[in-house]
Amino acid sequence: MTLGRGTMEMSYWVKDSSGMSVLDRSLEPKVERLTDYLTPTEQFFVCNSGATPRIQSGSYELRLVGDGISNDVSLSYDDLLTMPQHTVRAVMECAGNHRSMFRDVMGVELDKRPQVTELMWSTGAIGMAEWRGVPLAHVLEMAGLKQSAYHVCPKGSETDSREGIIEIPMPLSKAMDPDTILALEMNGQPLPPDHGHPVRVIVPGWIGAYSVKWVREIEISTEHLWVTRNTEFYVMMGEDWPVEAGSPAKGAPITEQSLKSALALEWPVSLPAGPHTLRGFARSPGRPIASVHWSDDHGATWNDATLSGPNEKWGWALFEFQWTATPGDHAIMTRATDIDGRTQPMSIPFNTGGYLYNAVHPHPIEVT
Repeated sequence: MTLGRGTMEMSYWVKDSSGMSVLDRSLEPKVERLTDYLTPTEQFFVCNSGATPRIQSGSYELRLVGDGISNDVSLSYDDLLTMPQHTVRAVMECAGNHRSMFRDVMGVELDKRPQVTELMWSTGAIGMAEWRGVPLAHVLEMAGLKQSAYHVCPKGSETDSREGIIEIPMPLSKAMDPDTILALEMNGQPLPPDHGHPVRVIVPGWIGAYSVKWVREIEISTEHLWVTRNTEFYVMMGEDWPVEAGSPAKGAPITEQSLKSALALEWPVSLPAGPHTLRGFARSPGRPIASVHWSDDHGATWNDATLSGPNEKWGWALFEFQWTATPGDHAIMTRATDIDGRTQPMSIPFNTGGYLYNAVHPHPIEVT
């Protein structure tokens, strides 16, 4: 078995992994292929803590439990199919996407925990899909949601995860958002096994860890729930991230994704001299993109990129621009701004887990 980028003697996935980079039990697509508004399912990244479980929809059962509801509820796959369905077009992105930039751009050492060192994502741990399923609010209300309910915690079905149970709680307000759904479909087809079949949670705008795959149970609690993912894994740690006094968490919790952009271009890349159309994607959680600019002189001057295709609340905006390549070594930077006027920062504070890197970064290009 080979860890890191390469191939593995055994497969943790159902999909064909050829043409993708293997990072432990996860798959990263070639970022230069991410040029469609909706990412083809076969090119969609996979972030697994264990092997993809094979769950039959006919035997599937979802349980709702906890002191935040009046009645425990058990739902079959067919039960969910008969409920009101809602479609959401949303980006899915791992909190560690761009993680390698901390090393390659900032030159700093990351934490040595497996979920950090073995998942040294470039810029491809992201995809854009059309998800369809039952609003989570609908099933919570079916269970007699109490006014005192505080946290909603989905739990996955993995049996060989090094984390144990995959679970992470979200505030009731996010769970009740009409766009937070129990997804049954992805891009117009039943969820593929690697992406959560038969049912997964979709939490638009938040890091992918909250969109729990193969969800089998949802705990609704009147108390603040503390689990591994919001105390040790998906928290900001480091000198710039003080620990809250009295909190069991080792750092500030990570919830919402960050505003960022990237070129859909191999890293690093070699191109022939002459004119090129360069493409990329920009996103801001819950906000459309207003503009993207690019620079090939280390930020001394900035040029307008052209936005193309849809530009939606939970989606990404594709952009492109023309660049005439001359022989030598170059670096191109892109910088996105959303409709609220928020702009990608030129630098960010370091965190040891390598999460939420969204600083403007130079993309190295060798022109021959």
